[in-house]
Amino acid sequence: MTKQSFGLIGLAVMGENLALNIERNGFPIAVYNRTSEKTDEFMKKRAGGKQVKPTYSLEELVDSLERPRKVMIMVKAGGPVDAVINQLKPLLEPGDIIIDGGNSLFNDTDRRTVELEAAGLQFIGMGVSGGEEGALHGPSLMPGGQKSAYQSIEPIVNKIAAQVSDGPCVTYIGPKSAGHYVKMVHNGIEYGDMQLIAEAYDLLKNVAGLDRKDLHETFKEWNTTEELESFLIEITADIFTKLDDTTGQPLVEVILDAAGQKGTGRWTVMTSLEMGVPIPTIVAAVNARVMSSLKNERVAASKSLPGPEGKYSGDIKSFVNDVRDALYCSKICSYAQGMALLQKASKEFGYELHLGEIARIWKGGCIIRAGFLNKIQTAFGQNPELPNLLLSDYFRETILAKQAAWRNVIATAAKLGVACPAFSASLDYFDSYRSARLPQNLTQAQRDYFGAHTYERVDQPGSFHTEWTPVDQASLSLGTTD
Repeated sequence: MTKQSFGLIGLAVMGENLALNIERNGFPIAVYNRTSEKTDEFMKKRAGGKQVKPTYSLEELVDSLERPRKVMIMVKAGGPVDAVINQLKPLLEPGDIIIDGGNSLFNDTDRRTVELEAAGLQFIGMGVSGGEEGALHGPSLMPGGQKSAYQSIEPIVNKIAAQVSDGPCVTYIGPKSAGHYVKMVHNGIEYGDMQLIAEAYDLLKNVAGLDRKDLHETFKEWNTTEELESFLIEITADIFTKLDDTTGQPLVEVILDAAGQKGTGRWTVMTSLEMGVPIPTIVAAVNARVMSSLKNERVAASKSLPGPEGKYSGDIKSFVNDVRDALYCSKICSYAQGMALLQKASKEFGYELHLGEIARIWKGGCIIRAGFLNKIQTAFGQNPELPNLLLSDYFRETILAKQAAWRNVIATAAKLGVACPAFSASLDYFDSYRSARLPQNLTQAQRDYFGAHTYERVDQPGSFHTEWTPVDQASLSLGTTD
């Protein structure tokens, strides 16, 4: 009896679409879902007549697969993944491969890798980006784990991934949890991208006074530029064309301004703090979603906390162009932060990441796919140890040329009382990174004063502590502290 090439557990929309993608590319697949009704519905509607074998128990699924068995789990991250793995383990044989295609926390992936290796099984934690459409037509895939396990699935993932001019949007990311770590940071960058675009929209609408048609045309034009061409800019332009069936108003304007999150952005912030890598744009994006959830408080505060009044009186076309440049500069900083975090994680966890190759596989299929990833790929191709994108020739010259517009936008927003936390955080990052001396010398003096934490000096090595004493105010008035 002919065996199936691949098995998939979990038939929510992402699971279904991946299954159809795998089958369409020539790999017969067996599928299983916890509820048999879902399996029957999939077979009746979307998988009918295709090389898809329905199974109604994990035993049946495992028995239907060729060796080494390749089983992909597409269930909710956390406990459900552990539950499925625990049920699969006794059914599999040494050398078989389990693939977790969800947004699992990288620490969980490391734990599962150790547990499964001890049982003689291979494990791949694979980031999958692209949403429902990407899963069906070609996602960006970020697999990490044993290199031998990746080599077993390589013919399949090369076929099902999005295809760009320089190859499929998949590569071996690295050992252990490398794949899920890279996907986590990808999602953090996605948070930053979305918040920056939202702030640009806010400025164009509430400062420049653009209506929905103007907004559509502006974002549509931006999507034709080398700097801003991207999936997120493209769909933003589309969003402004949709009217609400009930009110006739632009649909975006009747959507509640309270954004949700599923955890990956927060995880990115947490790991950046643990490793001491500043990612303020991504932090601002996560905080903006949290702030947006305080809808009732914000409505009440808007009635008792007035801000500046007045309208923008400058040249509208010039301001729109400045917003475009500010968006690009901020976007550069957001990606620079994400790549710096990956660089540090690679060294900390032994991932041996190739950042140019990661930029390459993000050029198609995924949510943050964008034309300027070519520039990032080139920058790390020329210098794999580049500590920060801001130091590469192209990005340095670009920001220096556009920084006046960037500063003008943020200053204008502040004068008019329009919040732009991610734009501001990006500029703060740039100004801090380019500063040879920051005011944390005072911070260190304060820490030593109240906690004897010691400090280092600029003129000699070693750690120092001072017995700080209250200053004689009379001596200060005479211009001396003696």
